[in-house]
Amino acid sequence: MKSKPQSLPAADSPKHSDRLKNFIYLTLSTLVMAVGVYFFKFSNNFTFGGITGLAVLVAKSGVISAGDFSFAANMLLLVIGFFVLGRKFAAKTAYSSILLSVALSGLERIYPMSQPLTDQPLLELAFAIALPSIGSAVLFNIGASSGGTDVIAMIMKKYTSFNIGNALMVTDFFITLAGFFVFDIQTGLYSFLGLALRSFMIDGFIESLNLSKYFNVVCNNPQPICEYIKDSLHRSATIVLAKGAFSGEDKYIIFTVLNRVEAVRLRNYIKEHSPDAFLLISNTSEIIGKGFHSV
Repeated sequence: MKSKPQSLPAADSPKHSDRLKNFIYLTLSTLVMAVGVYFFKFSNNFTFGGITGLAVLVAKSGVISAGDFSFAANMLLLVIGFFVLGRKFAAKTAYSSILLSVALSGLERIYPMSQPLTDQPLLELAFAIALPSIGSAVLFNIGASSGGTDVIAMIMKKYTSFNIGNALMVTDFFITLAGFFVFDIQTGLYSFLGLALRSFMIDGFIESLNLSKYFNVVCNNPQPICEYIKDSLHRSATIVLAKGAFSGEDKYIIFTVLNRVEAVRLRNYIKEHSPDAFLLISNTSEIIGKGFHSV
């Protein structure tokens, strides 16, 4: 008896869409990093920030340019990371690291710079911190990194008692410290300021990217609000039966989490259709569950 041929399952378009979105995020965030590093970091000899900071030190010798050194160092670390940490490590990180290295080398040839863009080092330090921090935050948020000292830190984590945060701080600290001896005190101080502010900015950007609104809605009739959440916002909610402490009347509490745009829509809907409802809205950036990014 012949078995009926089974049709292949349809392509999972949401997963394909997510991959495309991640690819776009990877590319754009890495290019933003490259612009910040090349135009504001290399030209001012700021030595914070791992491999690109080390590249600034090495470029001072005149043997190799900062962009070419970044390319060579990142490729070497990727190969080491592949063998030491495994194939899974290298997927997104490899693409971002190669793109960053190629972009830096390309910018050196397309737009060579012999001096800073402006005569305001503090202004340029701000851009040298902000642009790579934005790029790094997006990369970390989708489970990737730009390679460099991140690879060294992960190897140290595997074979020592250091956690990744401490390992990154140790490697970046010594590279930044060298700026005092290779350049001058002013450049070294600017570099240490950049090192101190960079981690705070990355954390701030990551929190901002993941920021959502957590709703507690106390009302008499939860049905229309829940229908709006499901049908118009395409989210879910949880309903809990409660009792008012003062009135003793039965109440309902609706729990839901929305992004900022959806939160404004729900707040306006409740204000118009359930004006007697009591709303408690709070910020949250760490949500684990379907439909949200888990940090």
